[in-house]
Amino acid sequence: MRNDERQIQDEDLMDVAHDHEQAHRLRKALKVLADNPNVGGPLQEMAKEVLSGRLGMKEAIQTPGYMDALGDRLTQIRQAAENQTAAEREESRAKFAEWQKKQEEEEDRERAERDGPSLNLVTGPRRGGRGHR
Repeated sequence: MRNDERQIQDEDLMDVAHDHEQAHRLRKALKVLADNPNVGGPLQEMAKEVLSGRLGMKEAIQTPGYMDALGDRLTQIRQAAENQTAAEREESRAKFAEWQKKQEEEEDRERAERDGPSLNLVTGPRRGGRGHR
């Protein structure tokens, strides 16, 4: 995506997401698809179109070409997994566990930033204020 191009926010995905957390994860997944040069083709195109707001996620889901591309990619992933040796599977599991831990830490950090207290909140009684008469 170009830097000057509009990009949707999590709220823009609430028509397909069940809650704000799911919308946030969906937008992050779309960003990964859009930014990863290994994805290419219709999946990357779809992600860029949705992120730019030119295509709604509901429309993307209903577009046969995009869903066919997603099905094809999932088939490739499944076949690659089936063709792994036991050692490769174990290595993949370890890498996934490490990746998952990093993702959870990043999501916890992002959630804390999003949901954390504002620095402008007054949390105690005001000092030096005038009392009641």
